[in-house]
Amino acid sequence: MTKSLDEIISERKSIRKFKQSLIDKQIVESIIESARLAPSAVNFQPWKFYICQSEEAKQVVRESYPREWFNAAPLYIIVCGNHEQSWKRPCDGKDHLDIDIAIAVEHMVLKITELELGTCWVCNFNPQIIKDRLKLSENMEPVVLLPVGYPENSEPDPRNKKRKSLEEITTWI
Repeated sequence: MTKSLDEIISERKSIRKFKQSLIDKQIVESIIESARLAPSAVNFQPWKFYICQSEEAKQVVRESYPREWFNAAPLYIIVCGNHEQSWKRPCDGKDHLDIDIAIAVEHMVLKITELELGTCWVCNFNPQIIKDRLKLSENMEPVVLLPVGYPENSEPDPRNKKRKSLEEITTWI
């Protein structure tokens, strides 16, 4: 039975324990396809996705964010953006790269959840390690790391998601 989008959104959680099972290439491609279809400002699509599956590439990613839980992921997606390709708002020059990347990443996160895989947004990493060691072009900025794998524990998260109420975040004008 197919899950509704509301169910997928409510099931999404940050996963920090992974099984060592490999992820099939077609599954990874379906995750990237969900990002490819994401909207971007003026449809410029200023992103590039690096799939790190080799031990050498995974080691570089792990060095950029040396946390024990992070080391267990069987696959990483490095989400990069190109400021030369991103749209800038004419009135003030605001660069929409981070917004475009965030939309694409969340598309992937929801697809990962639908596929009963797990991930966790990681932005607290050293992008220079990624750029230097993986020899990314100068115009590629690593923005987000997504560790991806089958959750070690498929039990629901026992913590309630702490979210502000609708009244706290909404103003009708």
